[in-house]
Amino acid sequence: MVCIVDYGVGNLFSLKCSFEAVGQETVITSDAEVIANAERLVLPGVGAFGDAAQKLRDSGLDKVVTEYARTGKPLLGICLGMQLLFDKSYEYGEHDGLGLIPGSIVPFKGRVHEGLKIPQMGWNRLNINGGKSPVFKYINDGDFVYFVHSYFAETESKYVAAYTDYGMDVTAAAHNKNVYGCQFHPEKSGKVGLAILKAFCEL
Repeated sequence: MVCIVDYGVGNLFSLKCSFEAVGQETVITSDAEVIANAERLVLPGVGAFGDAAQKLRDSGLDKVVTEYARTGKPLLGICLGMQLLFDKSYEYGEHDGLGLIPGSIVPFKGRVHEGLKIPQMGWNRLNINGGKSPVFKYINDGDFVYFVHSYFAETESKYVAAYTDYGMDVTAAAHNKNVYGCQFHPEKSGKVGLAILKAFCEL
């Protein structure tokens, strides 16, 4: 069973439908016991990092998610959910993340060419970094996925599972042991996105 964490932030229904499309039983919940006993956990998220991190802390689910990660079972963060996996973010101030992947979330502004639109929005190419992450086993280098974001993860190359070109190399997916993250939206990325979710369900 895949458990999608409901902490008041995220595109939950379409994500649940995408997992069900690949034949995976899925539940959306904020129940700590259900989350702890899940076979696989998904942390979604849309909006601002600080607000989302505060909602996680207020609900106590920040500790539940980090404890889950320590069990070695697969955890996937999507979009803002991926960003929350990192140490901290500099979106409208400085905010602590979950510290499950080393690195920081930083703005595009001041880092990408002024002619590029912020947020990065739309389809862009995935460039798989180094050894293929197991969540990419059904897709190919150069496949396209759908992004919507104004901030991105700065981290060591060894944690970058894939990057995309937006005037510079931008972290598109991250991986640290049993913890995975997609900056893009698999649930909005057609067959490629479904293939990634399918692979995650087989971990």
